Amino acid sequence: MPGAHVDLLLIGGTGVISSAVAEHAVGLGHRVTLLNRGTSAVRPVPAGAEVLHADIRDVPAVARVLQGREFDAVADFISFVPEQLAAGMDLFRGRTGQYVFISSASAYQKPPARLPILESTPLRNPFWQYSRDKIACEDLLVAAYRAEGFPGTIVRPSHTYDRTKVPLIGGWTDLHRMRAGLPVLVPGDGTSLWTLTHSRDFARGFTGLLGRGAAVGESYTITSDEFLPWNQIYRVLAEAAGVPEPLLVHVTSDAIAAHDPRRGPGLLGDKAHSVIFDNSKIKALVPGFSARIPFAEGAAEIPAWFDAHPGEQRVDQDYMDLSDLLAGVAS
Repeated sequence: MPGAHVDLLLIGGTGVISSAVAEHAVGLGHRVTLLNRGTSAVRPVPAGAEVLHADIRDVPAVARVLQGREFDAVADFISFVPEQLAAGMDLFRGRTGQYVFISSASAYQKPPARLPILESTPLRNPFWQYSRDKIACEDLLVAAYRAEGFPGTIVRPSHTYDRTKVPLIGGWTDLHRMRAGLPVLVPGDGTSLWTLTHSRDFARGFTGLLGRGAAVGESYTITSDEFLPWNQIYRVLAEAAGVPEPLLVHVTSDAIAAHDPRRGPGLLGDKAHSVIFDNSKIKALVPGFSARIPFAEGAAEIPAWFDAHPGEQRVDQDYMDLSDLLAGVAS
């Protein structure tokens, strides 16, 4: 029921997205319980939240810590393949009024046939196994809803960041290179459009669908309405880091992907294409929701946080070498 307090379980709860959801839900007065291994210290658990320590992959251990408890809503942030999701669904079948699976906007058709992207946009990503696994998870949840009324809700966030996450291909390494006066790689010609969503904005939309019967059996995209060209994204972050004129080198996404097997699938299957989203559906469910934090404002938090946490300033030497190599080829 809109406005009612919800007894919420977050599977995870300390990631970029889930920690913001936990904090916002506590602030709204929801009863919030986190289920995780207790291994992350980067994002603190909000005061007022309960923490249960268990590995969600260890079913007997989870059953012990839950002790037969039931919840109005369970949010699953850490199922990435159907086998993981199926295990979670089995754990909470009959014990929750809503099971929210966090999928990914990278599951949408790549390259998109048209923009903006809607919930009705086909799900197909031939480039990235991560996205195909998320699609398979969605298929499992939808099938369970149709067959037995399992109370699933699907949420598709796009590129979501917080103060601890540098939303560039090279992460912190790119900011390090900017400050050192070294060139940074920008995929393509830098003019393709991209949507970045602050985790606090995502959390406001997400918590609004919890405990809502109208959301069961549905899927929702939750992103910012702002979209920026990659060149501007890099320059905004550079300015926030105190670098007025970053050295941007444009390299094809194919070239980066060919040299970097870790980033390659995600780059080609996600960031190589313009993405603009239509958030009408979540706005219709959650009155008054819209993203409020422009990237220029959110970006200012990132260098400040890393400067205050020097231990998190991890430079990826492999990406340093790749940047030097491809910048030299392109120059």
